[in-house]
Amino acid sequence: MAVEHPLAPPGEESRIHNIGYRGYDGPRLGRAYIRRALYSQSLRGAYGLGRSAKSKVLPMLLFVVMCVPALIMVAVAVATKMKDLPVDYTRYALIMQAVISLFVAAQAPQSVSRDLRFKTVPLYFSRPLETSDYVRAKYAAMASAVFLLTAVPLLVLYVGALLAKLDFADQTKGFAQGLVSVALLSLLFAGIGLVIAAVTPRRGFGIAAVIAVFVITYGAVSTLQAIAGMQDSDSVGLWFGLFSPVTLISGVQTAFLGASNSFPEIEGPTAAQGVVFLLVTLGLIAGSYGLLIRRYRKAAL
Repeated sequence: MAVEHPLAPPGEESRIHNIGYRGYDGPRLGRAYIRRALYSQSLRGAYGLGRSAKSKVLPMLLFVVMCVPALIMVAVAVATKMKDLPVDYTRYALIMQAVISLFVAAQAPQSVSRDLRFKTVPLYFSRPLETSDYVRAKYAAMASAVFLLTAVPLLVLYVGALLAKLDFADQTKGFAQGLVSVALLSLLFAGIGLVIAAVTPRRGFGIAAVIAVFVITYGAVSTLQAIAGMQDSDSVGLWFGLFSPVTLISGVQTAFLGASNSFPEIEGPTAAQGVVFLLVTLGLIAGSYGLLIRRYRKAAL
């Protein structure tokens, strides 16, 4: 609807258009609801749900790739009546770490880069949502996505082991240890991936940077530990494990979760040495969260 303004100068016409805006009189759901909604949307987005069909291909393909070896192992264990699974629960994620790294590299930029690149972050904070709420929701969603990717194959192994009539107590203990391991891995990988993606807003650069960090550090540490093992320098080779996310998790689970050492050339960490690995892992997780807070506070200005 348009009406002529009574105070308009002669010969000119002013119009007021009623475009249908209405006030909102419903409940104010607050920060907790916004956090849950942002978490849910980000978690769904990590697997392409609610996005285009093309966006679903890579995460779903990687999920299938993570699960297929577990299904094959279960089939072999059941068919051959094995007395134990071919791979320990704590080892499975480390064996598949390349797939996990690719998933984080693809989905971490999707989660955070677009908001930074297109400068939409201030719009989030124009509502009751605060910087810490945004970061917690994004971090929790990415960690949950990685946990689903790594925990479902362990569940497949566990169910298969029970179907193969393997010892219930041993399998339950191993499954619980595996879940603890992948939970810690999920927090660490999600934090590192999100920080790298947040400082490289262009998605292509973010993907390349995340892959480079995971692959280069693991390759360098593996090489150095192999050399240390050949030189009978186990103590030196052990501490090289602090410089790669994968070997950090391996050190923690070797020390505390009864896992076998990933590098047989050197001795795994003792419980006392494992405390250092655990503290470094937790420090990286806390540091990643702190860096994300600082990055988004700066972006909100």
